[in-house]
Amino acid sequence: MENLVIDGREIPLDKEGFLRNLDDWSPQVAEALAAQENIALTEDHWDVIRLLQDFYREFELSPAMRPLVKYVGQHLGTDKGRSIFLMQLFPPSPAKIGSKIAGLPKPTNCL
Repeated sequence: MENLVIDGREIPLDKEGFLRNLDDWSPQVAEALAAQENIALTEDHWDVIRLLQDFYREFELSPAMRPLVKYVGQHLGTDKGRSIFLMQLFPPSPAKIGSKIAGLPKPTNCL
């Protein structure tokens, strides 16, 4: 995959579009990664992105779908802690696409 160019700075991505260096993440990078996935970020997206980053800091890994749903439910309530809500935000794979946009590594069990 190509590098992202943000304000003239090249940000390397791996072949699946994940950041090679997690320190390169910024809200601008998230917007660019989301645009590549045809996603316009809303406040609901940002809530989940922040939770993904919190999950990563807490457990030192990107969550798979089931732990992500549970974690979102614990922090944002049962209405948002549902697979269908997350699928609408980050189709077709909320754990994978959400982690990518949040600047995290690919979840280990995602294809």
